Amino acid sequence: MDHELVDRAREGDREAFALIVDASFDRCHEIARRILGESHLAQDATQQAMISIWRDLPKLREADRFEAWSYRITVNACYAEAKRARRSLPAIQPADDGPAITDEYGTAINRDQLDRAFSRQKLEHRAVLVLRYYLDMPVEEVATTLDIPLGTAKSRIHHALKSMRAALDADSRPPTGGAPAMNDFRTSPTAR
Repeated sequence: MDHELVDRAREGDREAFALIVDASFDRCHEIARRILGESHLAQDATQQAMISIWRDLPKLREADRFEAWSYRITVNACYAEAKRARRSLPAIQPADDGPAITDEYGTAINRDQLDRAFSRQKLEHRAVLVLRYYLDMPVEEVATTLDIPLGTAKSRIHHALKSMRAALDADSRPPTGGAPAMNDFRTSPTAR
């Protein structure tokens, strides 16, 4: 982000702030969508984040910290939006990251499995995973962005990955009990 633009916006220049919103809204919205899993929730959280950024911008001491600071505000807006949605987050919809590879069924299946596992994560775990792996932030920057101790950031990432692995393992196990498969009826002696 252009430091001069941030400085002008800090001083109340609405045109400078409009340029900042144009430059950062899509990125903040994508972060919110990945954390919250629903576009309409992400839209609300991003709009709230932009309002908070405008309101709190004069308090930002270092213009070069704007990006990390705006991500923290976006994550906090996601937390608030999730609470407003009564703590019930819907399943993550697969991200439309471009055309799907039609001849590689495994790629689509793997992405679907990852999306399902991610949707089961706690909001705090989703946030650190998005910052660490979607934005490719070093762990130290994740901690700084979220204003949490480095050890807490490492712990959240560790537990989130462990939980993701457990969810993926659970999905890969065949179902136990329940109704027999259709093939079981065709091969049983009484079905003949």
